[in-house]
Amino acid sequence: MLKSVTIKDGADSFTVSIHQSIPGSPVVLFAVGAGGVPERHATLLNTCIDGGYTVIAPHFERLVSRFPEAGDLTVRARRLSLAIDSFSQPDSEIVGVGHSIGAATLVAMAGAQMWLRTRQCVSIEPDHRLHRLVLLAPPTGFFQAPGALNEVRIPIGLWVGTEDELVPVAHCEWLAGALPEPEKVDFRVIKGAGHFSFMDTMPPNTKEPLPDKKDFLRSHSMEIVQFIAR
Repeated sequence: MLKSVTIKDGADSFTVSIHQSIPGSPVVLFAVGAGGVPERHATLLNTCIDGGYTVIAPHFERLVSRFPEAGDLTVRARRLSLAIDSFSQPDSEIVGVGHSIGAATLVAMAGAQMWLRTRQCVSIEPDHRLHRLVLLAPPTGFFQAPGALNEVRIPIGLWVGTEDELVPVAHCEWLAGALPEPEKVDFRVIKGAGHFSFMDTMPPNTKEPLPDKKDFLRSHSMEIVQFIAR
């Protein structure tokens, strides 16, 4: 249901997985995690398509380090915005849905300041076309600086698993409370889920803690579609 299209980024090019629904349909912009391949989230993407959404999912180079450099992050943010330019209409409602580092990138695109461990602020241009976010296990260390989240004022769905060793529940609890309008945050903790439980195809050498992964992905994806339809 998704087709691959190549678009330009200056002298370079990149691939976008795209499903275009009827004209004027709302858009899901999917920001993949470090692995860079959106189709690893096939159940979620197909559920969004079945819900009548246009789905735009750029591909990225795999991030080797858990601590990406500023250039890695700015390229991802810029290409997410370029994908919106290429495949959405000017009046489209756009929801950003992201996993892990993709989710953190969307927070920056929604107006947050993103800081590296080196105390460098990453220069990411806000994209005010995003009117709602779904964040799946977002790393929160980027946003610890005073005032880093002050400009993020759109509704957010925030999911994290109790067995996530990369992004502990406490980190997402902090994020939910640190946003300037916490009443706009729908925060959900998933018992038994790990960092990669949101993916159909997990990274090599990782173990799934959920015994009912397929059932979880189906129900979880439906919950996300219900949230973005509000």
